[in-house]
Amino acid sequence: MIARRTLLAGATCLGAIHPTAAALPIRRGNRLAFDIVRKGSKIGSHVLTFQPEANRLIVRIAADIAVAFGPIVLFRYKHRATERWEDGRVVSLDADTDDDGEKFAVKIRRDGDALAVEANGKPRYIAPPNTTPATHWNRGMLDGPFVNTQDGKLLRPSVISLGTTTDLPRCPIPASGFALRGDCDLDTWYDTAPRWVGLRFKGRDGTEIRYELA
Repeated sequence: MIARRTLLAGATCLGAIHPTAAALPIRRGNRLAFDIVRKGSKIGSHVLTFQPEANRLIVRIAADIAVAFGPIVLFRYKHRATERWEDGRVVSLDADTDDDGEKFAVKIRRDGDALAVEANGKPRYIAPPNTTPATHWNRGMLDGPFVNTQDGKLLRPSVISLGTTTDLPRCPIPASGFALRGDCDLDTWYDTAPRWVGLRFKGRDGTEIRYELA
């Protein structure tokens, strides 16, 4: 999850759904990719790859951003994370982030029914049993608290339905939208699978940032 204070202001700011990897919302082709768009121009990408095997699932996440003024790069962001799921429950996450030169690391491990979280040398804490990492692809993330995968903070935003739309770029079927407010501030959409199909939020300069299916 890209922290709110960065350019993406909470974007990579989602409970298991079913007991098998096959039942989780994995996109066809085991890949989900977004263009990150600001003022009509692509500034980066967010790509998830899925490796399902029986009751296990590995999800690898790569987010990259570069904002430039002519030949001069004004801002860079790089985020890498690996999630592991077994029997419909997340069992671990390892994430590393370079936020324009500031480095972050988060480690999550299942501890019984709960999750143990360590981040950037801060004291380890135990998150509630229904907690998931804030990696967005799993619609079940909205059903409980989640962990920001950049800084390790536990977030409990309010979730408000935005209804259904057919206007998302490159998404030919209706998608349900949700506004997350409080600990983070963003709008996110899922299709009927439910697969993650869009994201919208304000950058720290007030400009709108969108995730559009690639």
